[in-house]
Amino acid sequence: MKTNKFLLPTALLFVLLSAFTLITQADKGFKPMFDGETLNGWEGDPKYWRVEDGEIIGEVTPATLLKANTFLIWKGGQPANFELKVNYRISVNGNSGVNYRSIRIDSLPYALKGYQQDIDGKDKYKLGYPRYSGQNYEERGRQFLALRGQKVTIDKGKLPHITDSLGTKEELLKSINYDGWNELHIIAKGNKLQHYLNGKLMSEVVDNDTLNRKLNGLIGVQVHVGPPMKVEYKDFMIKVLK
Repeated sequence: MKTNKFLLPTALLFVLLSAFTLITQADKGFKPMFDGETLNGWEGDPKYWRVEDGEIIGEVTPATLLKANTFLIWKGGQPANFELKVNYRISVNGNSGVNYRSIRIDSLPYALKGYQQDIDGKDKYKLGYPRYSGQNYEERGRQFLALRGQKVTIDKGKLPHITDSLGTKEELLKSINYDGWNELHIIAKGNKLQHYLNGKLMSEVVDNDTLNRKLNGLIGVQVHVGPPMKVEYKDFMIKVLK
């Protein structure tokens, strides 16, 4: 069989595409959070986190099942107003998320409390599609703040109040790639928190609860208790907003 000498090896093509993504985002004011080779600048349990082929890999195996969720925590600051973008791919049974404006839980190693853009695999509870991806879930806090498709307002000491719809379940699911890569995008500005997947707004929270909200904090990624799972992250970028 003849081969085309001008075809690039898959690994090299991946590196070039990732480099192009980083350059493009840098032109828009985004800065990388991950060097693509090491976990320098991050902190987590190496039993669950590693770098492979330019990706942050979080993996739970049958031999390393969790009793509590654990995080890989970014050590680059505790931003208040920002935009964050990252591409992810998650296994069928996966459950993960990107936490932000979070605080540490001292009683557990690498545990966070705070807002989370939730992501999950397509077999979550055997539904055949991601159940939670895009929602706003407050880890170890008020829990479900906005489900996928909801705009909500949260007043002091009260439950979230739905103010508008962002679309039906069927419409929003069309924006999620069940079997491949997705772009996750968080915009946190003041008390307004927006979660996007592949350019589609999935949930929005206006948090007026001055007792419980956070206006700055840590950023981290999660592997979850439950069955074995794998999540991959690449092209981690942040733009701090004034």
